Amino acid sequence: MLGDKKNLIKYLKEGTRVLFSPEVEEAFWNIDRKSFIHPDYYPEAYEDYPLPIGEGQTISQPTVVAFMLELLELEEGQKVLDVGSGSGWTTALIRDIVGPSGEVYGLERQPNLVEFGRANLGKFNFRKAEIFQAKEGVLGYPERGPYDRILVSAAYDEIPQELIKQLKAGGIMVAPVRDSILKISKKSEDEIEKEGFQGFYFVPLIK
Repeated sequence: MLGDKKNLIKYLKEGTRVLFSPEVEEAFWNIDRKSFIHPDYYPEAYEDYPLPIGEGQTISQPTVVAFMLELLELEEGQKVLDVGSGSGWTTALIRDIVGPSGEVYGLERQPNLVEFGRANLGKFNFRKAEIFQAKEGVLGYPERGPYDRILVSAAYDEIPQELIKQLKAGGIMVAPVRDSILKISKKSEDEIEKEGFQGFYFVPLIK
């Protein structure tokens, strides 16, 4: 048992070795995972595994979240789309990293989780950070795009082309595709570069 936030962050740095940038580490200190789970699971808030948040969904394993945030290469002032925001934890972590001049838009399909995520996000004094109800049959949130970065936290069967269209040239998307996490770099409107990391499991995307 890790037990507390200090041990969790130490584990992410020295155990799984997925946490290495000062910006992502600071976000893990500032944005407490315990603020984004149900009270029944408070004793497990800092353990390195997923926890239920309702509607058959989970708050992701901290190792996976740290790994994906590092792949995103977030920078201050960027506009970011967080697809499958769940309890709002990743939305808040991203907003902490991109800072007050950045914008973060969380997107969630399940109405109950939209409200849960909004309530959790409201515990922090953030501007330009919101969670929206995803529209049925629509991938992403093109109205607010294009985006510098896109994070996806539910698994697709193939690379989501509709989200790539919402990504700026020079942007990065990190998304689970089947049992892999893909880092997709949009070099230009006509060229993408992808790098895959296998051995992960995510709940499937709800369309």
